[in-house]
Amino acid sequence: MSDSGHALPVLPYGTQSIDDADIEAVVQVLRGRWLTTGPAVEAFEAALSRLGGARHAVAVSSGTAALHALYAATGLAPGDELITSPLTFVATASAAILQGGTVKFADVDATTGNIEARSAAGLVTPRTKALVAVDYAGHPAEYDVLRTLARERDLILLADGAHAFGATYRGRPVGSLADATTLSFHPVKTVTTGEGGAVLTDNDDYADRARRFRNHGIVRGPQARTRSEGIAATAYATTWYYEVQSLGLNYRIPDILCALGLSQLERLDAFLARRRALAARYRQALGDLPGLEQPSVASHVSSAWHLYVVRVRERARRDAFFTRLRSMGLGVQVHYLPVYLHPVFAALGYRAGACPVAEDFAARAVSLPLYPALTDADADRVIDAVQTAHRAVL
Repeated sequence: MSDSGHALPVLPYGTQSIDDADIEAVVQVLRGRWLTTGPAVEAFEAALSRLGGARHAVAVSSGTAALHALYAATGLAPGDELITSPLTFVATASAAILQGGTVKFADVDATTGNIEARSAAGLVTPRTKALVAVDYAGHPAEYDVLRTLARERDLILLADGAHAFGATYRGRPVGSLADATTLSFHPVKTVTTGEGGAVLTDNDDYADRARRFRNHGIVRGPQARTRSEGIAATAYATTWYYEVQSLGLNYRIPDILCALGLSQLERLDAFLARRRALAARYRQALGDLPGLEQPSVASHVSSAWHLYVVRVRERARRDAFFTRLRSMGLGVQVHYLPVYLHPVFAALGYRAGACPVAEDFAARAVSLPLYPALTDADADRVIDAVQTAHRAVL
């Protein structure tokens, strides 16, 4: 409650930061010729490629679409296995299953929540095709170690970088650390297009296949050499002619959204700086609270701080702590229920206990509000609430 007795607004764990420049960028597209598959898409992809340190960026309609397009581009098919972290949004795994792949879950590092290479190594079989790291909470995974494992076992190394655009690992940007990386531009992410995602890669074949997959598998130009009968050869060179040579979906992203994304990218450094300042403020104020573990960042990593996840040392007290924070107007969240504990995965044969570290991490986790528009006064309100809840239940 405020001093006036009125309830204070709920502070969500994350939300978008939109300014007048963002609005004007979208308006300019609405006043123009192209609403989709136009120049704003290409410009957005060029900016993502530059900032992510990859030769190619393929923008799509969501982070989930980016995962699906990438799995299709790598040739993931029935009989293939993929190893990833269970401490992620369900799409990291479900998109692979929709491609016919089999997902195996490796346990995570108890400090960062990122995939643990030794656990992953124990899951590799002759059918394993890919290893997918997840940059949990904006902290890049240990890519040098994962790269060594992938090279030794002849695996494709992929990254779900949805949390981590703008982060770096040993000075290298997320987008350049794996064979291919997916991004998300949901409103809670570092930059937003409303909905949207992208695949970043140096691999020409992956990029080409992802572009086809996002547009129904359509091929135009010299590559459109028909496999159908009854089409005159002269049609191949005409401007209207196209072929569907492989199956795909409509995962295109409109120019409207890419215009917003381009405007947001102008403030990427400012967004990251604000997130890092808020994380430092939380750590300084909350770091000495007994029974409450703070997130840590490796010395060779610059985190994007998508989330600020504290962990209650005693699992049995987490829910009471969470509920008390919610009652004080903090829209705290849990990231995540381990993927294989969702009922749909239980129906596929997955069982609790597979990744004990991830399960323990999730059972003690609480994500505090963290986003660029959060003011210092808001942050102090979060700190006061955490300290109050700590005294009450921990």
